[in-house]
Amino acid sequence: MGIGVAQSAAQAGHTVILIDISADILDKAKKELQKNIRFSAFYNRDKQMEPVDEVMKRITFTTEYELLADADFLIENVPEVWEIKKEVYLKADPICPPHCIFLVNTSCISITKVAALTNRTDKVFGVHFMNPVPLKPTVEAIRGFHTSEETIQQSQEFLASMGKECIIVNDMPGFVSNRLSHLLMNEAAFVVQDQVAEPKDVDDIFKKCFNHKMGPLETADLIGLDTVVQSLDILYESYQDPKFRVCPLLRKMVDAGLLGRKSGRGFYTYDEFDL
Repeated sequence: MGIGVAQSAAQAGHTVILIDISADILDKAKKELQKNIRFSAFYNRDKQMEPVDEVMKRITFTTEYELLADADFLIENVPEVWEIKKEVYLKADPICPPHCIFLVNTSCISITKVAALTNRTDKVFGVHFMNPVPLKPTVEAIRGFHTSEETIQQSQEFLASMGKECIIVNDMPGFVSNRLSHLLMNEAAFVVQDQVAEPKDVDDIFKKCFNHKMGPLETADLIGLDTVVQSLDILYESYQDPKFRVCPLLRKMVDAGLLGRKSGRGFYTYDEFDL
């Protein structure tokens, strides 16, 4: 997800600092970005696209948070694990300038809870990007309890520069998209577990009967089954509602390392070109 956000921002002309935890991960991100920017020309044949090298010049790859000292926006894209997210904000908040707006890219965690970690609660705004980021023109944006109207306006302008429209909702765990979509993905996994249908048949019903572009299990593979499980766990913890209980098959697949596209196998098997 972070790679897609970095690509969209850089192709929109913004200077990007891409931070991750190791040089190896950053090297992989750099290669993935170069490939994705090159392929983006195929999806934008009606536009004059910048050369890959020109776009890449706007992206700095680093493990150092200190480079955020002049940032106007911080877009956080770490996994849906509270302890990991918490550490990012505790590190970044003292370094980022007072005017810097924090855009929380989360699928389920409360924006108000994240804002409470910072000294800029009015400048924390949820932005739930959809995958693949460069191809999705709309984001689910979440207003935290303290988010100011000025922050919302500045964020909308920034996202518009990346070609993204905001649909703004209020702050409750899972918001709109994941409270609904994760129920579908989880129940689809139960259908497979109960041997009612094979994954392809489940997805074909959604695509051919409901005219969805992707089925729920294809979507789960794209998101990452580990991320789906983490999100469902957060929803269950937040609402204490058994409808969010994780399908045992999903958890078993995650334990086995079958995470979807990023591992090469989930409900489907992917070759290297697909990854």
